[in-house]
Amino acid sequence: MAPAVVLKLGGGLITEKARLTTVQSDRLERLAIEIANAAQQGVHVLVVHGAGSFGHLRAKVWGLADGRSNVQADDGCSNQDEAVERVRADMMALAEHVTGALHCAGLVTSKHPPHRWAVGTGTDFLGDVSPLQPSTIIPVTWGDVVPVDGPAEFGILSGDDLVHRCAVELPNILRVVFAMGGADGVLRKPPHEAVREDLIEVWHDGAEFVGVHAADMDVTGGIGLKVQRARSIAAHGIETLFVNGEVEGRLEAALLGRPVRGTRFPSTQKG
Repeated sequence: MAPAVVLKLGGGLITEKARLTTVQSDRLERLAIEIANAAQQGVHVLVVHGAGSFGHLRAKVWGLADGRSNVQADDGCSNQDEAVERVRADMMALAEHVTGALHCAGLVTSKHPPHRWAVGTGTDFLGDVSPLQPSTIIPVTWGDVVPVDGPAEFGILSGDDLVHRCAVELPNILRVVFAMGGADGVLRKPPHEAVREDLIEVWHDGAEFVGVHAADMDVTGGIGLKVQRARSIAAHGIETLFVNGEVEGRLEAALLGRPVRGTRFPSTQKG
């Protein structure tokens, strides 16, 4: 089997996160070309993308991460059920942008909406990830509003948790790449204060890091959750990298396993 990589395209990288349902089209097209270049060199890629402005803003005001409640909002939806359907539709629309860019780069894709096959949140959600095995066809999936057992009825399944499950359960995963925006990797200081030396180039468990978590709009765990998942993936023997997708060429280098500026979580086999 060809080497395979699980790629997380951050929502803040591919969308304008503060503007509802707005794509960074030029950037997405360039990232798709970098993915295609890696694919042409024999790397199979599974793409998991974040929500950015296609999910976080509406999910936040309607409290969708916390499940069923009496929350009210004034964003064009009349209730939580309508908000759930709107977020799911918006995420499908963002997936169309992602797959469209990949198609323009010459790749074949398949889409896998989590609300149709996953139940529950966190890394122990119920759902078969085997159809997401990357091959010459690139599977695309994303963070989504999914059914949840019990009174909550629904919740947010983070793309980072999808990445974790796919990385540790699918065969022949060589590495995981988190492509992010706004920072070169995991930083010791907030991005607006950080200098070049503040990048944590190789993660160690004593490292102290700072990240900006947009709590006013984000409904997942921000950089903290990504670091937790990366540590766990590396503990399963799979190297994990954080790179700045805003810088041309870094994603392609990371997918191919070439030296690249970013944060590397070295693989360490559990037990």
